[in-house]
Amino acid sequence: MFDSGFGGLTVAKALADLAPHEDLVYVGDTGRYPYGPRPLSEVRAFSVQIARWLVDEHDVKLVVVACNTASAAALDTLRALLPVPVVGVIEPGVRAVAKATRNRKVGVIGTVGTISSGAYQRAMSLSTVPIELTCAACPGFVEFVERGETRSDQVAVLAERLLAPVRDAGVDTLLFGCTHYPFLARTIADVVGRDVVLVSSADETAFEVRAILAEEGVGRAAGGEGALRAFSSGDVEWFRTVGNRLFGGDLGEVGALFWPEAATQPEAAPWPVPGPDEPGRDAASG
Repeated sequence: MFDSGFGGLTVAKALADLAPHEDLVYVGDTGRYPYGPRPLSEVRAFSVQIARWLVDEHDVKLVVVACNTASAAALDTLRALLPVPVVGVIEPGVRAVAKATRNRKVGVIGTVGTISSGAYQRAMSLSTVPIELTCAACPGFVEFVERGETRSDQVAVLAERLLAPVRDAGVDTLLFGCTHYPFLARTIADVVGRDVVLVSSADETAFEVRAILAEEGVGRAAGGEGALRAFSSGDVEWFRTVGNRLFGGDLGEVGALFWPEAATQPEAAPWPVPGPDEPGRDAASG
């Protein structure tokens, strides 16, 4: 699975709890985060590059796009290109809020890229439950999480301003359209009200992954505890320090990824150059 940074660790944690025998490979593309303000075409190129690397270098049996912006930009492309199932976080989240809402007024908050893509608007329109949807872009939230500032006065002031549209719309259910946002749940709840149900797509995504693995006959029901191996394209020690805290456990050694200069042309350079300390791989392999 991959994300622009740490947010996808919420999905990794949910899947590790739900399917503890599975091995997980996690890529945090912190060298190029945040994805939210970038053009969707650029995010699509990054996503193809990372997904191809996961398949080619780690022989993964399923890819989870644990990033809402990347799901909005690249999910259909990845499903067409890759030889393995691809799961995003948008559809599971929509199903979860459709079950949770009582007054059928739902809010979705996400990055500028995710909200402007219309992906949630389209997914909600296909729901069998008629929903009155209010969307709000929340630029800056991801950066606060990546810095570890989840309860600062500054993020509280920003949340008051950005969440006003969904609060004023009278929503009873709020979907986190970004995997970073669960780390801001307490601050968000303070603003929208404790009676509003906050929904993260992490658990729903993990359930979908487990179901697909079972349907494909490739799930690992037993055979020992699965391993999590994490990689970062940015500062590895910073990723490990912040990641350990947000994941709620030890990520272990974090591998370093160095993307080629032609990062926005993944068909020409489908995988990164391995880090100098990456065990068991040499520069020629990438």
